[in-house]
Amino acid sequence: MHVLDLLQSDSLGLTLLWGDEDLLGQEVNGVTATDLEEPGRFLGPGELVLSGLVWWTAGDLAKADRFVAALAAAGASALLAGEETHGKVPDELVAACRAHRVPLVAVPARTSFRAVTEAVYLRQWGDLSRRPTRLFALPENVRGELSGLLEGGAGPAELLDRACAHLGPVACYLLTATGRTVARTPSAPAVPARRPGGVPGGVPGSVRGGVRGGVSLRVEAESSPYDAWHLYVPDADAAPPRVLHEIAEVFAQYRDGQARRVAAGRAAGQELIGVLSGDGPADPGALEEALGAAGLPAGGPYRVLAATSGDALAEALGHLGDAARYAVGDSAAVLYEDPGAEGDVTGRLRSVWPLLQACGAPAPEAGADTALRLGVGSSAPGAQGLRASLGQARFALAAADPEAPVRGVEQLDTLAELLAGVPPEVRAVFGTRTLGALGEGMLRETLEVFLAHNCSWTRTAEALHLHVNTVHYRIERVETLTGRDLSRLDHKLDLYAALRCL
Repeated sequence: MHVLDLLQSDSLGLTLLWGDEDLLGQEVNGVTATDLEEPGRFLGPGELVLSGLVWWTAGDLAKADRFVAALAAAGASALLAGEETHGKVPDELVAACRAHRVPLVAVPARTSFRAVTEAVYLRQWGDLSRRPTRLFALPENVRGELSGLLEGGAGPAELLDRACAHLGPVACYLLTATGRTVARTPSAPAVPARRPGGVPGGVPGSVRGGVRGGVSLRVEAESSPYDAWHLYVPDADAAPPRVLHEIAEVFAQYRDGQARRVAAGRAAGQELIGVLSGDGPADPGALEEALGAAGLPAGGPYRVLAATSGDALAEALGHLGDAARYAVGDSAAVLYEDPGAEGDVTGRLRSVWPLLQACGAPAPEAGADTALRLGVGSSAPGAQGLRASLGQARFALAAADPEAPVRGVEQLDTLAELLAGVPPEVRAVFGTRTLGALGEGMLRETLEVFLAHNCSWTRTAEALHLHVNTVHYRIERVETLTGRDLSRLDHKLDLYAALRCL
């Protein structure tokens, strides 16, 4: 199908804002809905891109240009922009689409993105209404059974099994954006979690046959980039497209109900973190009540984790398995450590963290920390040790960096790693107060080289190409200006730490 086919649909009410005739005749391979400011990594050639323009800032031509440039680089067939958020499609976006030669179509507020998506897929696989419905849709008895299961609170595994049972022994999966298996049919073998680009079926948000030998369909839901679901069938011929769409719709309904349960759980988790974050010792009664409300046992052991994203943390903990018990708040979580569980928690989370980093997230406000990081506190044998574990987790989080985005407090075994957890503004004050009198020149350089060579006068002189007497003179000046005696270990540590703080 082509973009022109959509424009000719009276029911959708789409309006062409810019697009050459040859561009409108490009083949459409799928649909992706996104409000990421730079969505290029999630797009594939020939896709229609649906955007509600939540990312848009009035008057920001550069932001519009970046967004459309990403679409052009990915080979998107067109941008369908919703008018509901801003009342109309901004002129800056029209200009950017014209500059990058990306067709732009306005979607009126009355038209849902789901209606556009369904129109694409129905046209892509032909006019299914002209074929026998019983061959291309869920049987009536199956739809009724699934409705009853939804009302009865059935889980995703049971829903998937019953939805696919009439297809025979078909392998079908529900996967998160990080490749974690939520559910699979009995005939489907286990698959390892993989990066989003490697999730079977290809690009999130689209259905396409033949990609890695299967079909992948995004399950519509209000979710973060970290917990989006995908219905995946390895054999593209195992189920007709309409059947997959109806199954995906069942799980969209399930996720609507799940969202309320998740929100309630997150509220209870945040309440628990709030109890642990208060001043003074935590009230034992309040702590026990908060643990119970969050679904955790009153006795330990526990471990607290802190992250830059609560959504990412929740998805990471999901990789620990169905038996894991935890309560997640806005940016921290309490994990009950089952004594019978195998493996190091920090190590297991570190192994899945690249999957989360590859998912991406909505662009933060200017100046915000964009790195996805995790800090893990030490194990607390009982509830009274939770506050200390929380403090350790937050400290380890501050010490995490792009080279080591997952830090366990037990791993902070060097002075440099310990200092990395100190707030930057505190490090800056200490470093400036201790070394400020040295300035930025030769005295500070000489001190750094002197300490790096274990206070050896000869090796320092060789490294700096100086006479030993010159090194003695400069170090004496350093001692005078800083008030430290470099023959004392504690004073050496003061100066070394100050250098690491700046």
